[in-house]
Amino acid sequence: VALSLWLPRYLIGVYGFGIATAGMIGAAYSIPASIFRAYGGVLSDRIGARTVLYWTFAVSAVATLVLSLPSADYVVHGISGPIAFHFEIGPLAFIAVACVLGFFMSLGKAAVYKHIPAYYPQSVGAVGGVVGMIGGLGGFILPIAFGALNDLTGVWSSCFMLLFVIVATCFAWMHFSIRRMERAAAAEASGLSYAAE
Repeated sequence: VALSLWLPRYLIGVYGFGIATAGMIGAAYSIPASIFRAYGGVLSDRIGARTVLYWTFAVSAVATLVLSLPSADYVVHGISGPIAFHFEIGPLAFIAVACVLGFFMSLGKAAVYKHIPAYYPQSVGAVGGVVGMIGGLGGFILPIAFGALNDLTGVWSSCFMLLFVIVATCFAWMHFSIRRMERAAAAEASGLSYAAE
């Protein structure tokens, strides 16, 4: 939600799109991100929510990292003198990467809800409500944070820098939490087999 609200402003500021074009591109991001959420549920049932979340976080981390790279001119001090080059993500490349990001984020939304009954079987409604609340607050707070970052840094792509930090943090947290649960389950299983002997 936050990114779909922010995309038109970003596209107008960075690429000089008209408001109608920027709005259409923002909708082109939002519509598939909603439609493919159902497919994320199917994938979560078929291959597991954990696998879907690993893919979601991995692709989202790469996509937000790519989108966070600001347009820049570089000068490398070469052997024969300075070598200058320009880096910029063009509008078509930006739209393509943003669509990939939206697709994988939509898959992850369904996978999160698939986890709730597995981990909180007695509190599915309450936990689902908290997850929805956090998502709603993110949709409200992040556009404000994006604007504040633009004011602080003066760099349009700072919104993707923030998203990269959030995605990478969640990815690491999920991974280490899963590893901790697996170690605890393995220790419990080995304790049970030892007791049975």
